[in-house]
Amino acid sequence: MAFLGVERSLTGRRWVGPSLEIARAADALAQRTGLPQPLCQVLARRGVQPHEAPGFLAPALRDLLPDPRTLRDMQAAASRFLTAVRKRERIAIFADYDVDGGASAALLIVWLRHMGLRATLYVPDRIDEGYGPNVPAMQTLARAHDLIICVDCGTLSHDALAAATAADVIVLDHHQGGETLPPAFAVVNPNRQDETGDLGHLCAAAVVFLLLVEAGRQLREAGTTGPDLMALLDLVALATVADVAPLTGVNRAFVRQGLRVMARRDRPGLVALADVARMDTAPSAYHLGFLLGPRINAGGRIGQADLGARLLATDNIDEAAAWAERLDRLNTERRDVEAAVRAAATAQAEERGMDAPLVWAAGEGWHPGVVGIVAARLKEASNRPAVVIGFDGDVGKGSGRSVAGVDLGAAIQRLAAEGLLEKGGGHKMAAGLSLSRNQLAPAMARLSELLARQGAGQGGAADLRLDGTLMAAALDIALIEHLEQAGPYGAAAPGPRFALPDMQVRHARRIGETHLKLAMRATDGTPLEAICFGAYDSALGPAMANGEGAAFHLAGRLEINTWQGRQKIQLRLEDAAPST
Repeated sequence: MAFLGVERSLTGRRWVGPSLEIARAADALAQRTGLPQPLCQVLARRGVQPHEAPGFLAPALRDLLPDPRTLRDMQAAASRFLTAVRKRERIAIFADYDVDGGASAALLIVWLRHMGLRATLYVPDRIDEGYGPNVPAMQTLARAHDLIICVDCGTLSHDALAAATAADVIVLDHHQGGETLPPAFAVVNPNRQDETGDLGHLCAAAVVFLLLVEAGRQLREAGTTGPDLMALLDLVALATVADVAPLTGVNRAFVRQGLRVMARRDRPGLVALADVARMDTAPSAYHLGFLLGPRINAGGRIGQADLGARLLATDNIDEAAAWAERLDRLNTERRDVEAAVRAAATAQAEERGMDAPLVWAAGEGWHPGVVGIVAARLKEASNRPAVVIGFDGDVGKGSGRSVAGVDLGAAIQRLAAEGLLEKGGGHKMAAGLSLSRNQLAPAMARLSELLARQGAGQGGAADLRLDGTLMAAALDIALIEHLEQAGPYGAAAPGPRFALPDMQVRHARRIGETHLKLAMRATDGTPLEAICFGAYDSALGPAMANGEGAAFHLAGRLEINTWQGRQKIQLRLEDAAPST
C-alpha cells in the first residue's frame, strides 16, 4: 500500500514508507536507547542495532580504518615511496583531472612538502590527451624523474606505463582492473581483479591516504615520524563525497572527521573556494558535493586541467584566492555549456525512448567536459543507466552514470575488450569511453544488452522512500541536530526524508528559472518554510505555485537555514501530492 495513499505524486512517483520490520526495529531502538523516534527510524533503516547506536552516532576512524597492508602491493609501494624521499629523488605525480585526482595529488604534494621535497604535478588535458596516462607524457616524465606516481588512473594504461622505462611507476587507483596489470613497480587498487573487493568502495584519495598511513608506519619502525595525517582528512572527505563513494563504514568516518578538519579553515585553497562559493555555515557533505566539488571540477572540464589540484595543494593565500576566483568563473561557464548540451541530449533521449535498459545520446561538438554531468541528469530523470557522447569529427568521447545494482564500469570494460570501443573503463557507478562514429550504434546496442542482463530498465520511475511522518508542531532545531548525528548523508546513505501531511500553501514565490520558495501552514496553524530546487523541471513547481490555499502532503528533508546568525527550520521539498 502506498504511503499516505500517494500512488502517483506530482513528480510521478509512488511513496513508500518504512516496512513493518523497520518500524518495529525503530520502536525497539527508541525504547532501549531513549533516542528520538525519528532518529531511530533512520538508524533502523541503516540496520543499526541498539547496542551499536552509540558507536554509529560517534564513529571513530581508529576503529574503522583498515590495515593498509591488506591491499596488494601496498608495502612495496610505501617502501619505494620512502626510498625516494630518503634519497631526495625526483618525483612526479600524474593525476586525473577530477576532484578525486586533484585531492589525491594534493595529499602527496602536501605530505612531500612537509618532508622538504617538491613534486612535479602533471594533469592531462581532457580534450587533447583524454583520461589517464599516455605514452608521450609518460616518456617525458620518465626522462626527468626517478619515480612517477599515478593517482586515480593508470590501472588499464599498459602501453603508457611500459613507455616510462627510465623511471619506476606506482599506481594508486580505484577503477576497475583488467585481467592483467600494467608494467609498474606497484599497483595498489582495491578493485584489482585479484583483490577481495572488501575495500572496493574507497575513492583514489582514500587509497593514497592508506599509502601515507603505511608510510607513517614504516617511518615509525625506522625511528622517525612523518606529517600529521589527520590534518589531511579534509582532502579525503572532499574526494569521497565528490566521487560519489558510498558513505558507509570507513568512508563515513573519513567524511565526518574531514568535515571537522575543514571547519578549522587551515587549508588556503579550500578557504578561498568556500569564500567564493559564499559558504557561511559549517561545511557539510552537501557543500562538498554541490558547492566545492563542481568548482574544482570546472578546471578539468572546460579550463586549465591542473588548476583544481594546484588550488588544493597550495599553501599560498594569494595564489589560493586567485585560483578560486578563476575556478568560480569557469564553473559559471560550465553551467552555460552544460545547459545547452543537456537540452539537446534530453530531446534526443526522449525521442529514442527513456524506458530502455540504456538511455543515451550523442551529438557533434558536445563538450567532453560536461557529458558526464548530463549523463547524470538523464540517469536521474529515467532511473536507468545513461551515456552521453560528444563527437569531434569521427572521434567520440563519452561518459556514463549508472543506477544501484548495475555495474556500468564492468560492462564498458567488456565492450572495450570486445573491440566495440577504442577505450573504456571506470567503476560501478561511472565510466568513460572513446569510440569512432562507426562504432556508436553497435556499441550502444551491445551495452544496452549487457545492462539489461543486469536488470537495467525493468522498473519505472523510482519510488520515493520515506522514513515516516512528522507533524510541523513537533519540529525543532534539536531534532534536526539529532538527525544530523546519523550523517553524513550521500551515496548509499540517503538522508532522512519525511512526509508532512495536510500542509496548506500560504504563499509561493518563484526564484530564478526553476526554484520555488514556499510558506506553508499545518492544520493546527503551525507555519513552515520550504524551498524546492528544480521545482519547474516537473509538474511539481506549477502545481505548488498555483495552489495557494490548497492542501498537500509534502515530502523532503529537514534542514537548519542560517541567515544573519539566526536559525530557522526549513523543509527542502522534493515531492508533493494533493491532500484529498
